[in-house]
Amino acid sequence: MSTQQDSSVPSSTTKKFGKGEREIPHRTQKARKYYPAEDESKPKRVRKSIHPAKPRTSLQPGCVLILLAGRFRGKRVILLKHLPQGVLLITGPFKINGVPLRRVNARYVIATSFKIDLKGIDGKTVEKVGEEGYFSREKTQDKKGEEAFFKQGERPEKKQVASTRATDQKAVDKAILSNIKQVPDLREYLQSTFSLRNGDRPHEMKW
Repeated sequence: MSTQQDSSVPSSTTKKFGKGEREIPHRTQKARKYYPAEDESKPKRVRKSIHPAKPRTSLQPGCVLILLAGRFRGKRVILLKHLPQGVLLITGPFKINGVPLRRVNARYVIATSFKIDLKGIDGKTVEKVGEEGYFSREKTQDKKGEEAFFKQGERPEKKQVASTRATDQKAVDKAILSNIKQVPDLREYLQSTFSLRNGDRPHEMKW
């Protein structure tokens, strides 16, 4: 087998140049002169190691947070859980201040010193809401062609909340609402919106 393979491979030739000799490879052994017109994209090497997110010690489940950015900025919400994606799972509750179950970045919240007892909360529902694909948007069939052109001037359709999300919201908030009733003035505190006025010094405030 080895002799057949050696015979199939083209051999190089030797030529004399003056007093010396030089070995010339076969044409199939020569380097190709063709190069692609465009550079081939190569995946970028990531040298940074990915470390799990370390939450602040003040961000404990049941802590009352103040949102600093987003649609509900200024609202006081309740922290439910730290998610593995590096974000926080919060709730208003929705019946008190209109904040639903949602994820927020820990950088855009202020942790207060007040904590609410989460005793009796539905743990299975919290685990379900904390899954990675729970908050993914549902795919909708967009209108195409002439129908889309004539529908441009109409009012956009109102977004409907999935029935499963509504039931999960009620299941999570049920125990929290009963615990809030036991603390005086806590409902009004969560309903109020946080804001700063002229002369306020946030670095001297006790949260």
